[in-house]
Formats: sequence, structure tokens, C-alpha cells
Amino acid sequence: IVRRSVDARKKPNVRIIYTIDVTVDGSEKKILKQSGCKRASIAPATRYRPPKSAKAPEKRPVVVGFGPGGMFAALILALAGWKPLVLERGEDAESRHEKVEKFFQTGELDTKSNVQFGEGGAGTFSDGKLTTGTKNPAHHLILQTLVDAGAPREILWEAKPHVGSDILPGVVAHMVARIRDLGGEVLFRTRLVDIDRGSSGQVEAVHVSHNSEDEERIACSHLILACGHSARDVFELLDRRGFELARKTFAVGARIEHLQADIDRSQYGPAAGHPALGAAPYKLVAHTKNGRSLFSFCMCPGGEVVAAASEAGGVVTNGASLHARAGKNANAALLVNVNPQDLPGDDVLAGIRLQRECERMAYELGGGAYKAPAQLVGDFLCGIPSVRGGKVTPTYPRGVTWGSINMALPQHVTETMRMGIPELARRLRGFDDEEAVLTGVETRSSSPITVVRDRACHAQGAQGLYPCGEGAGYAGGIMSAATDGIRCAESLIADLV
Repeated sequence: IVRRSVDARKKPNVRIIYTIDVTVDGSEKKILKQSGCKRASIAPATRYRPPKSAKAPEKRPVVVGFGPGGMFAALILALAGWKPLVLERGEDAESRHEKVEKFFQTGELDTKSNVQFGEGGAGTFSDGKLTTGTKNPAHHLILQTLVDAGAPREILWEAKPHVGSDILPGVVAHMVARIRDLGGEVLFRTRLVDIDRGSSGQVEAVHVSHNSEDEERIACSHLILACGHSARDVFELLDRRGFELARKTFAVGARIEHLQADIDRSQYGPAAGHPALGAAPYKLVAHTKNGRSLFSFCMCPGGEVVAAASEAGGVVTNGASLHARAGKNANAALLVNVNPQDLPGDDVLAGIRLQRECERMAYELGGGAYKAPAQLVGDFLCGIPSVRGGKVTPTYPRGVTWGSINMALPQHVTETMRMGIPELARRLRGFDDEEAVLTGVETRSSSPITVVRDRACHAQGAQGLYPCGEGAGYAGGIMSAATDGIRCAESLIADLV
């Protein structure tokens, strides 16, 4: 089985479609011609081959961040025999899980180890979606590597594969073990605080802080910078040190929750609830009259809204699903782009400031203790605060405060959401259900910063630095970040072989 997908365009006749590779004896072309099947073709050979082992450089390469980008960059370097040193500011998955659960229960936030920071990156506490809009031979390597580390085998062929937040921590722990078995080193609770460069711009060393505030200088000449976009102090460091940064388009909004049963009926009609289909996903976009767009992102069937703060005094939401996707609610980010021209002045970090403003206002509207502001969709569309919930019970673990989410978001965002939600309901019946819930705010879907690099992944004006993944502005999900990590590792190896 190469691919399994659901065709629900005709609701009374929902179909499951399989693409299958068949091994044959004899001439493929002859058998294909005799088959008489217009939909059959010769299967392409698209398997990825990692770079061959090479003599390790004098100074081992350093990878900062152990999200998908850093994880696969480190794996490729380790497979080449280069014994990379990986620096991750958060904790291992088991310790991190304890900190996250404690935060969900008590509101006690560890700013060094949380939903954003730690082994596996932000994706560890998400749905673990592995969809991507691109094609790359490395995708099979990524999926097979995850399967070998404990992910469900069906991710190899599902059209919309996912792992689940209950399985992901074990998977990323196996990835650490594999890199260490290959001679690599992974250090947790180790935060990048500075980068030394020579007069020519060549990277010479990194300064790191471990559990204590004491700094250690580690000599290195090649650094893959794969921190996530929540590592705002890293972008501030790069700005201070004169690295070339640029503003980029990012998105903010809120999480929207519906009853999963309602989404199933809208997507699958009479077939809703069939065990072969599972919980229905959706992906929506509406182009509104003000020239902007409203779109869904990171849709989590049968999932929950996650408290994803990493800074004190700010509320951040995200979404997650267990592998079974058996929760009562469906949730997704409902986002509007913020373009560079929407930001005041010319400060390259203005997008980060806007994110922080939204998060801190959400904290105030929630009433503190990391409760989140929430509003019924019907009230939001009418422009009135909510005073109570309805049939959809919010799943945000710190609890919600009913009211209005308007003040926590830029005006153009709420305006576009009001215009766009009815449009989305024309594509997915019931999307504008007046008792659906909006929980604010979703600000970490994408980076507002690009660390400028060339086509070979070299940072502009900095030799030996390879900006990588979502944080650097070159990916938008687990698969694309992992693929970019492989690309950066390949570039580093090519530079030194």
C-alpha cells in the first residue's frame, strides 16, 4: 500500500481509495500495456539515500534545537559519522511531560521546559500531523525513521498521516537514543546565549547556559540553527550580533471548537461514524471582501486545545490529538495573516512584539492563572461578549473566561474572521454554529522572522551558520521542518567533504 485516502465529495457514496505498488515478473512495460488500466503506471523510484560516511571535521558540528529540523539534521550528520553535538534548551520528553501536566493542572509554568521547548519541539505535544504540500524523496526516509522509532506503520501510506501526542514522546526519545548510538551527543537544559564570529564572519564558537546561569564556550566552525519560532531570545541575539534578519508574513487568530460528531456529519453525510473513516478532518480557506483571507490550520480531529505558553504572563493556544482521535470535540486554528506592511516602523522584531501583545492581553482577558478568553461564535459574529457556554465544552486545560476575544487580536484579524466564518460555513455546513467556541489566542503557528540564507542554506554574511526549519522561516510543519533539517545537514556535509 502506497497511499490510502478518503473521497467524500459525494456524501451518499463516500469511498476509500488505495494506491498500490505491485511487484511483477517480466517486462513492466509489457504488463502495463496488457493491463488495459488507464490509471495504472510504472511506480517511480523516489527513495532517498543519505550522504555517505565521510571523515569527520576537526570540530564537530553543533545543532541548536531538537525539534523536527534539528532532529533530522543531527541524524543525517550522525549517519555520516560526524558525531554532532545537539543543544536543546528544554528537557527530555519524560521530564518535560511532567512539567507540562503540572502546568495544565496548577498554572505553574516552567519557561525553560514546556509545550514549546524540549525534546521533539512543539510538535511533541501536538497531533503529530505529517501532511505536507510538497514532494521530496526525503519524505519516505522521515516516515520510515519515525516508524522505526515507534510511530504507527500506517503513516507510511495514509494520505493524512498523524502520530498522536500520546505516542510522539516515545518516538522522539528513540530518536535521541539512535543519534547517541551513532556517536552524537544530545544535551538538554542547554540554552544558546551567544555566537562568536571571526573577522571574516566565520562561526568560531557558541556560548551556552546549562541549568545554572554559568556560561560555557564551545568551539565550533559549523552550526545548524534549528531553534523553533518561540525561541525569541535567539532572534534578539541574532539581531544584536548583526546577523541578517527580515520580517516575514505570519498569522494570528484563535482556536475554534465544534462537536466532532457535527463535523463528521458535515464531511461524511450518512457514512459518519463508520469505523473505517474515523474522525473527520477539514481544511478550509475563505477570501474576504477586505482583500484578506481566513484559513484553518493544524486541525485536530477528536482533539483538545492545549495551553502552549512559554513566557510568563502570556496565554497561547495550540491543538493536539491522541492517536485514536476519540475526543468529543474537533478543533483547529482559525488564522489571518499579518503582513510586514501591517507592522509599524522598520524594526525587524516588530512581529514578535505584536505576538507578545496579543498573548499578554489574552492573559488579562482570561483573568490570570493562564486561563484563556473564550467567546461563542454566534456572539462573536454579533459583536457581543459571551456570558456562558453552550453545547460545546471548551477543552483548554487551564479553563476559560467567557467574554470577548476582540481586544487580544489586531482589528484586521477580527474583521476578517467575522467576514470569513460565514464563508467557511458555505464550504462546511455548520461551521458557523452559534454555540461553537473561539478560544484565544493562537500566535505561534509561524515565525514572524526570516534568518536570511542563500540557496545552499548558508546564512547571509555568516560563514558556517545554517538557519533551519520553522524558527528560521523555512518550514511550516513537522514534515517540512524535518526535510529542511536534512537539506541543511547535506549542505554542511558538502561544504566540508
